Amino acid sequence: MKIGFDAKRAIQNNTGLGNYSRLVIDILSRLYEENSFWLYAPKNMENPRLNVIRTRKNVRFIFPQGVWKRFSSVWRIYGVNKNIKKKQIAVFHGLSNELPVGIKRCSVSLVVTIHDLIFLRYPKLYKPVDRWIYKRKFRHACRVADKIIAISECTKREIISYFGVTAEKIAVIYQGCHPNFKQIIASSAKEDVARKYALPERFLLCVGTIEERKNLLLIVKALRYIDADIHLIAVGRKTRYQIQLDKYIAGHNLSKRVHFLQNVLFDDLPAFYQLAQIFIYPSRYEGFGIPIIEALTSGTPVVAAKGSCLEEAGGENTVYINPDNEKELADNINRILNNAELSQQMTEHGKQYVERFSDERIAKELMSVYKSLIV
Repeated sequence: MKIGFDAKRAIQNNTGLGNYSRLVIDILSRLYEENSFWLYAPKNMENPRLNVIRTRKNVRFIFPQGVWKRFSSVWRIYGVNKNIKKKQIAVFHGLSNELPVGIKRCSVSLVVTIHDLIFLRYPKLYKPVDRWIYKRKFRHACRVADKIIAISECTKREIISYFGVTAEKIAVIYQGCHPNFKQIIASSAKEDVARKYALPERFLLCVGTIEERKNLLLIVKALRYIDADIHLIAVGRKTRYQIQLDKYIAGHNLSKRVHFLQNVLFDDLPAFYQLAQIFIYPSRYEGFGIPIIEALTSGTPVVAAKGSCLEEAGGENTVYINPDNEKELADNINRILNNAELSQQMTEHGKQYVERFSDERIAKELMSVYKSLIV
């Protein structure tokens, strides 16, 4: 079977949508070698995270040619259709919320993954023109797709609610995380990472863009009720939300306990998780919550917020708190820090829970969707 992918994010993005795109392409091309996988992208850029995928004989990259090189963004929306038809692609999968315009005329089965509808749930976080563009793209993709993949039950409910899609058209297939997080890091390697980034001896960890929705301020507020030797490491790109955080930190003498790190090397990130006492993820809304999977896979206890899909990512042995109650968060952090048996139990059960997000299971479910469309 010839399977096509919108691979823009796989090549150009190194976070959320890029990680998902690379994961799907990697596990399918590795576990289903008898198929060929055609990756359509507007630019050919060097990305070390694609090195292994580029070596596979069943993977082909397709980039705009001739005059289309000058209009690569337009090619991704319109121009890929001619090649899809010429190569007789059986299934085309839009990995990041959209499908090319006019692709319905290509006699190809269509799948799209919808990750989240944050722009509709939290419109104030987006410019009006961006919301308009996203809504058109998402609505078009949901309308023309033969099957929609939602990355959580929460996302499935919102697709139904906002776009009127029938439940039968949507398959929930969870995400996994990069195999790096499954490796046990040697003590010496963890010490090297700790020195490299000047990490404190005991710290809480949060990974993700420093933005309002992620609710990092809740953890900062909770520090006031936690022993002073416990620090907070926040790994992620800064936004204007940083101003609010800095103001609170300065006003409550927490500057020596809160550390912001950007541009942490991906290969160093597993050591961060394994060095942390607890991973905290108080986000108000997520499509799924991959950092939780990374933490549980790494053997780190997790505390997360109630209210979106994080319970699906974390399972029953993750602790869930009100995203507006810093005292509840602090009480649970202290409970875990002061109870080695509880911490160990959360670690062991968490590792068992994330086995359901294995590469094999995800690949099998994706391939089942593809095959159901070409029978």
